[in-house]
Amino acid sequence: MMVLDPRHARSWLFTPADRPERFPLRSRPVGAVPDAVILDLEDAVAPGSKDLARDNLLRCGTDLPEVWVRVNDRTGEHWRADLDAAGRLPALAGVVLPKAEHPEDIAATAALLPAGTPVVALVETSLGVENAFAVAREPTVFALAFGVADFRRETGLGDAPEAWAYPRTRLVIASRAAGLRGPLDGPAMQLDDLEAVRAEAARGRAGGFTGKLCIHPAQITPVNAGFDPDPEQLAWARRVLDRADSSEGAAVRVDGEMIDRPRLDLARALLAAQDTGS
Repeated sequence: MMVLDPRHARSWLFTPADRPERFPLRSRPVGAVPDAVILDLEDAVAPGSKDLARDNLLRCGTDLPEVWVRVNDRTGEHWRADLDAAGRLPALAGVVLPKAEHPEDIAATAALLPAGTPVVALVETSLGVENAFAVAREPTVFALAFGVADFRRETGLGDAPEAWAYPRTRLVIASRAAGLRGPLDGPAMQLDDLEAVRAEAARGRAGGFTGKLCIHPAQITPVNAGFDPDPEQLAWARRVLDRADSSEGAAVRVDGEMIDRPRLDLARALLAAQDTGS
C-alpha cells in the first residue's frame, strides 16, 4: 500500500509513462509496492514517444491513488506540454523538475500548474548545488533531490565518498534551513546486488537523506529497509526514553553516554520514524 503522506515516503519509483502495463503497481507482491510513484516523461521516454507518454498520464488515474510526474526540464521543448498534461491529471501528487538551478525555474513551473502543486526540485548540476538554498526556499518546493548521474557527468567526480561529501551535505543543510524534509537521494545503479542497494540507502539515511529514487521495482524493498531505523537504534531509543521519563528533565546517563536534550530529541525522532514507516 502506498504511503499517502509523501512526507514519510522512502522509496520513489520511476515508471516510464509510455509503458502503461507498468502502471497498476498495487498488483505487485507485498513489499514491492513503492511509497511513491513517479511517472516519467523525461529520461525513461524516447523523444519519439513523448506524446504517447503524455496521453498515457491521463489514463492512469484509476490504477494509482496518486502519482508524481517527472517532466522535462525548463530549457527543453517538452516542458510546457508536460506540465499541461500533468496539471490535468486528477491523481497528481506533484511534479519532479529536472535541472533545477534557479528559484525562477520553480516559480515558472508552479505558474503552469494548479495552485499549490508541490515540486520536487531535482538538483543535477553544479549551479543547482550552488543555488540550493534559494531553490529550497521557493514556496512550492516539497523536497530537493540529488541527480547523481548528471552531476557526476558534469563534474567528473569519482566514486570516493569524500568526493560527494560537499554537494550532498549542502543539499541536506539547504533543505533543513528551508524547513523541508531531508532531500531524496539519487538512484542506485545496481539491479542485481540488492544488499548493495540497501547499504547505499542506509548511507544516505546516515547522511541526512530521507528517501531514495528507484529505477527498478527490485530496489524498493532494500531501499525501504535501508531507511528504516535498525533494531539496535530503536532499542537504544527506548532505553533513553525510559531513563528520561524518570529524570524529570535532567540530562541522564545511558549505556555510558550522557543524554542531553538533542540526544533525547534524536531518540524520540527514531521512534516516531518507526511509527510512520519512514
